Amino acid sequence: MKEYYSLKQIINLKFNCSFQNNIGSIFLLVALILSSTIKIYAQDVLPFPPVPSASVANETLAESTHKRRAQPDHLPKDAPNIIIILMDDLGFGTPSTFGGGVNTPTLTKVFKEGIAYNEFHTTSICSPSRAALLTGRNHTHVGNGTIAERAVDWDGYTGIIPKEAATVAEVLKDYGYSTSAFGKWHNTPANQTTVAGPFDYWPVNYGFQHFYGFLAGETSQYEPRLINDFTPVEPPKDEKYHLTTDLADHAIEWMKQHKSYAADKPFLLYFAPGAGHAPHHIFKEWADKYKGKFDDGWDAYREKVFKRQKELGWIPKNAVLTARDKTMASWESIPKSERAFQIRMMEVFAGYVEHADHEVGRVLDALEANGQKDNTIVFFIWGDNGSSAEGQNGSISELLAQNGVSNTIQQQLEALDKLGGLDAIGGPLLENNYHAAWAWAGNTPFKHTKLVASHFGGTQNAMVVRWPKMIKPDSTPRSQFHHINDIVPTIYDILNIKAPKVVNGFEQMPLDGVSFKYTFNDAKAKEVSKVQFFDNNGSRGVYKDGWYACTFGPLYPWIPAQKGLAEWDSTKDVWELYNIKEDFTQYYDLAAKNPQKLKELQEIFNEEAKKNKDYPIGAGIWLRIHPEDVIKAPYTSWSFDETTKRMPEFSAPGLGKKSNKVVADVEIKENASGVLYALGGSGGGVTLFMDNGKLVYEYNMLIIERYNVESSEKIPAGKHKIEVLTTIAKPGAPADIVITVDGKEYAKGQVKRTVPVVFTASETFDVGEDLGGPVSIRYYKKAPFKFEGKINSVKVNLL
Repeated sequence: MKEYYSLKQIINLKFNCSFQNNIGSIFLLVALILSSTIKIYAQDVLPFPPVPSASVANETLAESTHKRRAQPDHLPKDAPNIIIILMDDLGFGTPSTFGGGVNTPTLTKVFKEGIAYNEFHTTSICSPSRAALLTGRNHTHVGNGTIAERAVDWDGYTGIIPKEAATVAEVLKDYGYSTSAFGKWHNTPANQTTVAGPFDYWPVNYGFQHFYGFLAGETSQYEPRLINDFTPVEPPKDEKYHLTTDLADHAIEWMKQHKSYAADKPFLLYFAPGAGHAPHHIFKEWADKYKGKFDDGWDAYREKVFKRQKELGWIPKNAVLTARDKTMASWESIPKSERAFQIRMMEVFAGYVEHADHEVGRVLDALEANGQKDNTIVFFIWGDNGSSAEGQNGSISELLAQNGVSNTIQQQLEALDKLGGLDAIGGPLLENNYHAAWAWAGNTPFKHTKLVASHFGGTQNAMVVRWPKMIKPDSTPRSQFHHINDIVPTIYDILNIKAPKVVNGFEQMPLDGVSFKYTFNDAKAKEVSKVQFFDNNGSRGVYKDGWYACTFGPLYPWIPAQKGLAEWDSTKDVWELYNIKEDFTQYYDLAAKNPQKLKELQEIFNEEAKKNKDYPIGAGIWLRIHPEDVIKAPYTSWSFDETTKRMPEFSAPGLGKKSNKVVADVEIKENASGVLYALGGSGGGVTLFMDNGKLVYEYNMLIIERYNVESSEKIPAGKHKIEVLTTIAKPGAPADIVITVDGKEYAKGQVKRTVPVVFTASETFDVGEDLGGPVSIRYYKKAPFKFEGKINSVKVNLL
């Protein structure tokens, strides 16, 4: 595997790759030139240098010789294919494979053919876990201390994976792998996802030669905002369409094409479907499989799952079931009139997840049909964090929680009745997410949920690994403490390659993860010594050699519109201490009994936090306190026309949360219909459309409230200037709407409350039609409801 380069090759390599990008690399080159011997290992610098020509070129053909240059093989013989499957928002106590209440036959099959880990950890939140997974480094070390949409300008929280932390795809591509990614990405800054780029932080520029999926943290399963490499793609208008199936279809097609065109190369396939992140969208027949299975509520679910987990040997016999937090509702406290709503939410979630497991099975079946199963290692990670409490009290529009908008279940039920009742849950008109206590139940036997990094309900996820050629099936759980940042070092260990020191001219930061290859064929192998720190929204902890210290922090994800975050002082947090090897579930707090060990671990946490750019503690909650600092476009005025499509909300004008004036220069046909412009989707947004000659403004306040401003007067055919003036005193305040046509007041009205932050995670601003989920249910069946006329311009000014 080691190769020596000539001085000429090194000079060419260094200057071609890094002269413009990395001054440090120039100094490295100088040091090499001045040294008495110049040795550099191939795996230290990527990409590999071009192989010199083996031919001799003289003046004439007769004097020249031709010989094809031999391309070196940088990988060991029979290097395995690699499939990384990353599920979303799925807790330790959800899969039937390990005692949970959701049927997971694919996970079970892979487990029976491989091995499983019951002390595998994530970061407790989406983007950070994905950044750690792909780079082998801690989340804040690579700028992902929080999700992309909540990024702020401290180094550990920018939402940008630096080029000094090359992804596993980038490294393996240079070594000769074909690479692809399908599904959720969520590692591109939220304001850099338009068709105008910049594309530096898109998957294809992080080493994936092909990407098909969505860039945001979530999207509709029926009308997803898809990207094919760099090109926006609209899903078909088909009632049988579902995103997870579409992603599986594309992954299967890619594997087949790879076998046809590049069978001599191994491949890396990253499959991250986005299920079961909200919105929980699934066809009724899948949800109906679970009718009656959750009628006794979440407290009973915990007890049953805990019992099965022990019976299966998935958790230690001495494990103790942790209690529900006093701030979280018991099932008995839920009014009987609301229980059918809460039960249906869980039925839909379960059907959604089982469907995703089925689609993963199709991908793995295709691998087997291709004859590639035996030498493919599969990392099947059951969740990028624990189950999500962001549905809070149960939500038909999960962005209610992200915006901190207060609401009641009665309000939601009233809105739901207008959309079809309980049968609408899981359908395209809603953005539903279940009650936080279902998430807590899904994290059995641990405390807490997603967004909590201190306790294992947020961070401990099951993982199954299968590699028939090299790993013997073994049902004994691997209980060595490992983390999602250990996947990359394990892959490098399998391939017997080093993490490179320079990639594309950028000197690389060291890996934080360690290999767990040593556990593959020895369930009881001694755990490698590892320090692992955790932090999310000020909830934090640190692990070393069986001991774990932690503190909950200020944020309760399940409490709507939580107050007091601005007054929180991280230095006054109370820490807890656990001996994880004797106390699997963090039940016995030993802080008072062993203050010296607690102090030792607190000091280690502070060292790790500083080293990993984690300061300031709690940076992830900044935007909850200061929503005005949310990522947004740097402009205050825009000029659009009919070519404006698929402009992500984080890059678009804030029409629903800031004072603004929109002026549309249009040519209207008699009795025209269609959308003039729309921002957002079914879960919330603003739209201006025409309905049989009448102009209609609608503000979809996250489904629970809808406001319409319109007149009975039709606009005659011809050229017109339409102006919409929106006045909002501050984020979340009421909005006054005044519409004029050719300078004459046409209609006016008030929106009683507005979204303070954002309508959606992935929906867009469109001119001339409403792509994706339609903002208004009045034209849902006609969507995208293309405008019958001509739009010369739509000018927007923020006031």
